Amino acid sequence: MTAAAAVAAAMVGATALPAAAAGHQPGRTHHAAVFISGVQHAWAIRGDRSNRALNAQWVDITNDSRRALNLDGWTLSDRDGHTYTFHHVLLRGRATVRVHTGVGRDTRTDLYQDRQARVWDVNADTAVLRNDRGRLVDSVSWGRSHREGGRHH
Repeated sequence: MTAAAAVAAAMVGATALPAAAAGHQPGRTHHAAVFISGVQHAWAIRGDRSNRALNAQWVDITNDSRRALNLDGWTLSDRDGHTYTFHHVLLRGRATVRVHTGVGRDTRTDLYQDRQARVWDVNADTAVLRNDRGRLVDSVSWGRSHREGGRHH
């Protein structure tokens, strides 16, 4: 991990983490059409466990290709094994879908895990996106002591 990426990952705090700041290697051409493009894992108000606070935690998944992609059976998980499975989700080309932690009504741009408790650890965690065959598509790690050691492909 480059020094700039390490500093960016350490400075995450309460702001969204764009995938580039999490450790995309400089100068590397991004070949994957679908990737984790942002993460908001911090609490807006510390200790707030309301549904509104849970939905303020999210992961953005972006389809950078021109063609729509069926995400049915894909999964998004954290390092503790909390797993969300995409059902009947068609991600349009050049589009992003935001996966919220709490309860809500799914739309074309927002999906909800329908959880009653937080998933993403504020201090250190990893968001992992896998396709319907279980193959790693993308992952983003943050925090000062994450076990996974940065970005994986």
